[in-house]
Amino acid sequence: MKTNEIRKTFLEYFRKNGHAIVPSSPLVPKGDPTLLFTNAGMVQFKGVFLGEEKRDYKRAVTAQKCMRAGGKHNDLENVGRTARHHTFFEMLGNFSFGDYFKEDAIKFAWDFMTMEMGLDQKRLWVTVFEDDADAADIWKNSTGIPGERIVLMGEKDNFWTMGDVGPCGPCSEIIIDQGKDVGCGRPECAIGCACDRFLELWNLVFMQYNRDLKGRLTQLPKPSIDTGMGLERLSSVMQGKKSNYDGDIFMPIINFIEDESGKNYGETEINDVSIRAIADHSRAVTFLIADGILPSNEGRGYVLRRILRRASRHGKLLGINEPFLYKVCGKVIEVMGEAYAEIITARNSIVKAIEGEESRFLETLERGLNILGEAVKALKRKRAKIIPGDIAFKLYDTYGFPIDLTADIVKAESFSIDEEGFNASMEEQRLKARGAWKGSGEIKTQDLYKKILTDGIKTIFTGYHADAASSNVTCLIKDGIISGAAHQGDSIEVITEETPFYGESGGQVGDIGAIVGEGFEMAVLDTKKPLPDLIVHHCTVKKGSLITGAAVKLIPDLNTRKATSRHHTATHLIHTALRNILGKHVRQSGSLVGPTRIRFDYSHFSPLSEKEIAKIEYMVNEKIMENLDVSTETLCYKDAITKGALAFFDEKYGDMVRMIAVNGFSKELCGGIHVKRTGDIGVVKITGDYSVAAGIRRIEAAAGVAALKTITEQENIMKEAVSILKTSTKELPDKINKLIQHQKTLEKEIASLEAKLKSGDADAVLEQLRVVKDIQVIASEVEASGPDDLRQMADTLRMKIKSGIVVLGSKTNGKALILAAITKDLSNRFNAGSIIKELAPVIGGKGGGKADMAQAGGDNPAGLKKAMEKVYHIIDT
Repeated sequence: MKTNEIRKTFLEYFRKNGHAIVPSSPLVPKGDPTLLFTNAGMVQFKGVFLGEEKRDYKRAVTAQKCMRAGGKHNDLENVGRTARHHTFFEMLGNFSFGDYFKEDAIKFAWDFMTMEMGLDQKRLWVTVFEDDADAADIWKNSTGIPGERIVLMGEKDNFWTMGDVGPCGPCSEIIIDQGKDVGCGRPECAIGCACDRFLELWNLVFMQYNRDLKGRLTQLPKPSIDTGMGLERLSSVMQGKKSNYDGDIFMPIINFIEDESGKNYGETEINDVSIRAIADHSRAVTFLIADGILPSNEGRGYVLRRILRRASRHGKLLGINEPFLYKVCGKVIEVMGEAYAEIITARNSIVKAIEGEESRFLETLERGLNILGEAVKALKRKRAKIIPGDIAFKLYDTYGFPIDLTADIVKAESFSIDEEGFNASMEEQRLKARGAWKGSGEIKTQDLYKKILTDGIKTIFTGYHADAASSNVTCLIKDGIISGAAHQGDSIEVITEETPFYGESGGQVGDIGAIVGEGFEMAVLDTKKPLPDLIVHHCTVKKGSLITGAAVKLIPDLNTRKATSRHHTATHLIHTALRNILGKHVRQSGSLVGPTRIRFDYSHFSPLSEKEIAKIEYMVNEKIMENLDVSTETLCYKDAITKGALAFFDEKYGDMVRMIAVNGFSKELCGGIHVKRTGDIGVVKITGDYSVAAGIRRIEAAAGVAALKTITEQENIMKEAVSILKTSTKELPDKINKLIQHQKTLEKEIASLEAKLKSGDADAVLEQLRVVKDIQVIASEVEASGPDDLRQMADTLRMKIKSGIVVLGSKTNGKALILAAITKDLSNRFNAGSIIKELAPVIGGKGGGKADMAQAGGDNPAGLKKAMEKVYHIIDT
């Protein structure tokens, strides 16, 4: 039975038994930033089990995409080395939310395994929690399995918990005996042995208790069922295979890797480990990228990068020295696209992202491996077995080797990593960076803000609903010191009890405006929010004096604020348009929202085409013209996620969040200032898109009046070009193309004339040819603009003399250049690099190159004449 057939049979069996077929959730858990990846079928139902969420069904069945790499559940180190470990896998599961319990769960499982799958009952065993007599009785009475094949196990193996507190319960596992030939061969081999003879197939969790903070268990009012069975594992058993990798879902991928590497699977264990690892990792990276994750240096993106680089290194072990994983992932899409259409849809994104990441890593892989190899050799001479932490850190910091990759490489030599030393080097780097930053005085200032907050001074922000406010000054800071008063001309930081001024945060710049009171007036040049409950106005006292406690009126510049709000809402529209057009892998990586422009950083792997920019711009302006309502709602985080708000793994959110919703188009968690309707934005114009880091791009745009100014500036530039070139707007591109072509023609003509002149120079140099020991030798000073000129002239001379040695010297920008060239027929007798090494010191420099051509540079042009004379002496000796 093929894997696709097993998956369909499982889902259909439970559908017929009253279960709703629920599609697999993404590998990125929705609404749970604390969880790195979806690692079990129950993850998407967590809210249901906890009673926080209701569904319109009480029974469900899924085939769930799962990932176990990074975090608590991490199988990465063992992948490729065993028959069962994977990073990506599929988990089959059936669930009951307060509906059926142990008896039906056991009956369904036994019926499916013995009747639908046709497994031999005599080979099946079950384990039961030692205190769960109910489950043991049900197994014995409902299935007929003999008591001697029902094994009682302790809490470690057969009791499941969701966390330290909350729902939990005993579990029961169905195990198959694969035979003595698969096992360890020891007489005591039995259930629980680490070998593969007794293989766990299906885990049934009976969620019947709630555990409190004191560890006490109480019965749940509505016990539930959560089961999980690895599809790859069941497939290998059904197909009579002893390894998951030998099943039909892996073998087409493995065969493709054989073709790419020229290595045969099954010939040597060392190659088999690499082939299995690549086969596994290719599936993981394909599905991770399809679910919107891109390689990065943090969070989920870093796990993806580690898996990609591990696969690249295994490719290197198989003799593959160029990007290849993206091709393997094409095979994964072919094999698994029938069950998961999303990987077909995301094919281009997957291929481009993987090829780019592979290419960048391969640039440093060879150098990193050489450094590691030398370190291992040196340690062997010392009879040491631990790679020092500073070397592991250098490989990480300079060559992009994740520490687990380094550990994996040296494992074959029985070496380990000094992880404490590695972590110490990491911390040292952090401290250096912090020390460099401390020079600006910002840490000292931040400590002062923390002290102010500790003293009970806080700021209430009223700017969401108020355009101005009256309040009292609670603190004045001058030159980094708390001050009791400020006077005309002072630069001062002002903290008040309340303020309508927005403090810079979330990418939005701070408000400007004025603060006034009796007898004084201040210009607010900027507003910062250094801590969550503290807003600081950076001011200049324009008139009079003030003291702490003074009554003030705070008046933001509303024109500037409105311009900023237009840009902020436009940023949300751009973000959603990018995700709709480029794919769900796009996510915000940073932003700057001001009154005159938007700068938005986002994850993507290639430059935007003009067509893509046009589509994004059109979609954004279309939503502006629809004049959609922009609503603001403060609600609990989980409710916001349920309503579809974007949230990301590495962002920190409080229990209560602020959600900005553009009706029917976008929902984001955001604390910024926004327009009331999209029509208030006016218009958006994208002004640029460029790369800022690997996998991160930056789009710039303007909104409202700023956009109109940008459009006018572009029109004026076009009008000026039309006037200069004496053409029309419509014919301008054609006119420019013709000018470019004409320029290229002229450049070719100039290059041709220069070549002729150089050829003439070469003819003049030919007159200086001498014959030394039957060898034609030319050694001459010439006029040249640089190394390229010398090479071109040397090539011309070699061609003219057909056999001989050419050495040319030239003075360029106060420096001396020498180039030596040897014809092929003499390359076995003379070496250009050796000649250059003897001449370089004469001009006060160094040099080198290949056997047929080498060059040197130095600071002593006066030595050129002597160097040319020395050439003949070198050849003569």
